[in-house]
Amino acid sequence: MIKKLTLFVALLTVAGFSFSQGKEEWENLFNGKDFNGWKQLNGKAKYEIQNGEIVGTTVANEPNSFMATEKDYGDFILELEYKVPQGMNSGIQFRSLSKPDYMNGRVHGYQFEVDPSDRGWTGGIYDEARRDWLYTMEYNTAAKSAFKKDQWNKIRLECIGTSLRTWVNGVATAHVVDDVTVSGFIALQVHAIGKDDQPGKQIRWRNVRIQIKNLKPSPANEVFVMNFIPNNLSEAEKSNGYLLLWDGKSSTGWRGAYKEKYPENGWEIKDGTLSVMKSAGAESVNGGDVVTSKEFGAFDLQFEFKLTEGANSGVKYFVTESEGNKGSALGLEYQILDDATHPDAKQGVVGNRTQASLYDLIPSIKERRGQHKIGEWNNGRVIVYPDNRVEHWLNGYKVVEYKRGTPIYNALVARSKYAQYENFGMAVKGRILLQDHGDNVSFRSIKIKELN
Repeated sequence: MIKKLTLFVALLTVAGFSFSQGKEEWENLFNGKDFNGWKQLNGKAKYEIQNGEIVGTTVANEPNSFMATEKDYGDFILELEYKVPQGMNSGIQFRSLSKPDYMNGRVHGYQFEVDPSDRGWTGGIYDEARRDWLYTMEYNTAAKSAFKKDQWNKIRLECIGTSLRTWVNGVATAHVVDDVTVSGFIALQVHAIGKDDQPGKQIRWRNVRIQIKNLKPSPANEVFVMNFIPNNLSEAEKSNGYLLLWDGKSSTGWRGAYKEKYPENGWEIKDGTLSVMKSAGAESVNGGDVVTSKEFGAFDLQFEFKLTEGANSGVKYFVTESEGNKGSALGLEYQILDDATHPDAKQGVVGNRTQASLYDLIPSIKERRGQHKIGEWNNGRVIVYPDNRVEHWLNGYKVVEYKRGTPIYNALVARSKYAQYENFGMAVKGRILLQDHGDNVSFRSIKIKELN
């Protein structure tokens, strides 16, 4: 029997298998004694070792400081523990870079956010010195309470292919799909402090370990996924019930508003982008609006959009085409606008025609960091819940919230340009519309999940 078992093990080894295959194989990134394998980048915050822990201390008049691994890592699973005082922001860089030709060597790349403030964004994913926030914890508010103040917190970070996932104390926090950087160093950040902040606050890290072999991703969950790969639907998104509303290459599933077919001109599909072509400036006189073939009731709609200077457009929902309007088809509208130069931004009431507003009804409350420059892609989102609650999102921030059919909603309609239309915006179902306002505006990554 012993001979047979020995022969079986030998055969497995020859075939490329072993009993260790599939087991977690952890390596310590920090030896607990010195900074062998690490180097400090950018700022001159103080890093030292105390009782087997890395201790980072804030100093005055210095930029963000990073204690970075000398080695780069692509696919890996990282775990560590940290303890941070209230009021001290920090983060863990991963797949990050420092190059002389990029901002004089400034560290840039993905960051696991450490945020002990009341905002509660620990576990979110930030793009340091590059694209800003990729995943705010407003996407997953239930996980904000995972961080424990004045205690040791354990983080887990899985980077496998284009999937970037985070956990705080065993609670799933963020999930980003992105392919901008496939490999880079890991770094522990001591954030710069303001001129009025007292230096000397300390963050501590310990038990820093990594897996780079036999990686096994954690089981799928229902955490919202933010996907930055154009027109891509990840397996996690499919599992969560999302579908591509535009396939990225054809007009399938779309047609002209009030028309049987898709417009023959005025719209361009090229390189994975759906664009309204600039016309003489009049609304819907070129290709006209385009609408989905299918109608939707409650849904979670995501889309990316890019403006040219002075451009105006919109994404409408609950479009029924029943009013016989000669201009743009009626519907509740997520406004898309160059607020700085288009005159419509100053029309309406208290800014209710600005970017991401519920057009002519409710102004969006925008965060400065959530507003991208003209020519950059923006992430838009409209969520319509089965109970008629509606949310508008812009680049990770919820900017509008209302409920259809309430007295407040009805009062807003009554004082708007839609007052003449009975039951405006109250259809049970309607089409999604992309507006042709005569300006060059581009769309991509349009996806939807129907809600029950």
